[in-house]
Amino acid sequence: MPFVDREIEMSALEAAYKNPVASLFVVYGRRRVGKTTLLAEFCKGKRALYYLATEESIQANCAAFREMAADFLQDELLRSAANVGWEMIFKTLLAQPSEEKLVIIIDEFQYLGKADKAFPSVFQKIWDTQLKNENVEVILCGSLVHMMMEQTLSYSSPLYGRRTGQIKLKQIPYAYYNQFFPAMSEQERILYYAVTGGVPKYIELFHQGNGIYDDILQNVFTPQSFLYEEPEFLLRHEVSDIGSYFSIIRSVAAGNCRLSDIAASLSIPVTSLPKSLKTLCDLDILEREVPPTEKNVETSKKGQYRIRDNFLAFWFRFVYPMRSFIESGHAEIAMNKLRSSFIPNHVGYVYEDICRSKMWELNAQGKLPFLFDRVGRWWGGKDTEIDIVAVDTNDRSNILFGECKFHQNTQMQLSELRQLKAKAAAVQWGKESRTEYFILFCISGYSEELHRLAESDPHIILG
Repeated sequence: MPFVDREIEMSALEAAYKNPVASLFVVYGRRRVGKTTLLAEFCKGKRALYYLATEESIQANCAAFREMAADFLQDELLRSAANVGWEMIFKTLLAQPSEEKLVIIIDEFQYLGKADKAFPSVFQKIWDTQLKNENVEVILCGSLVHMMMEQTLSYSSPLYGRRTGQIKLKQIPYAYYNQFFPAMSEQERILYYAVTGGVPKYIELFHQGNGIYDDILQNVFTPQSFLYEEPEFLLRHEVSDIGSYFSIIRSVAAGNCRLSDIAASLSIPVTSLPKSLKTLCDLDILEREVPPTEKNVETSKKGQYRIRDNFLAFWFRFVYPMRSFIESGHAEIAMNKLRSSFIPNHVGYVYEDICRSKMWELNAQGKLPFLFDRVGRWWGGKDTEIDIVAVDTNDRSNILFGECKFHQNTQMQLSELRQLKAKAAAVQWGKESRTEYFILFCISGYSEELHRLAESDPHIILG
């Protein structure tokens, strides 16, 4: 599978490498997102030592690191030395003269701090007394987000203030999916993105492209498959009470988006939820949405929660409720349910996200009537919801409304634009003097009427 995207992250690592002073980078992000692949790509052609920490004791990790350093240096004396500590190993690594910068990567760094709570302090001393004045780039990498934040980024960490940069690696955007699946139509690519969601490991499993339903059956709807229990693996090391977090995600997947609705569905007090919701947001599993027209996003009472991760949204909608059928050998029942609701109940929402991301691209390219600083979904009242609303919070003279349709075989019609305009009337933001624009997105294109109208009316845009 090709190495795709990561230009910004690679550029940051390369800039640190070319800088004559020492650097300490923290790279973190959820499992399977491609951190190790990024670092392997960065290390190509460089003088680099890569060590993968384990959940063994700190003494076992130290011995393994010594062996790795001895192999790297071809130093038999270091290899045979007993009871050599971390400080001496790093001192030996730095003692070998070279004009080329040395890259030292410690992957799954959080396991060292878990094995010995004092290790971040030990490493802080090594950085302060040895590494920071040498020609080195040190990268501490980890996949347990909360542990990495606690051990390297939080104010209470001994390493706080030492880092010269950090990368929270996220999923690969849809815009790059044509590089993974170049032979597919855009419609097919969106179906695959709706399940794999930009996680490189998942993309790799689906990379053969045998057809979305066959690939789902093989990789998700089989109890022995890699992804069947993936959500449990993701949460197991991050949270202590996996059951309560599962319940929260399941509630959101069922359509309970407001804080009060989530609490009511779980029969728990509202006050017990914020900490858990913050944890799930930190893990990029959930996100809190607020209509872009709200004055204060942070304190708005209109906030709603949604599942941010495509695969987890898919899993909780289609796998979790059907596990009894799947595990009893009747996966065909689950597949029939999936076929009937996959497009309207999942792909359609993913397509809206893709279109909102495209809005930022169009905005940056100057292809829209005005520059905006907020874009998102808007809702109000009982049933009024608009897929896209874009505004400039510093200028209330313009507003843009958008509609997104994943019609597989049907073009968007003029009637859908009329419906959008009717819904736009419910949005009060700048209503006294605003100029309204409308943008339409449809995977199957637009009717001739819409094309003619867009050509004659600059307020209508076809995405």
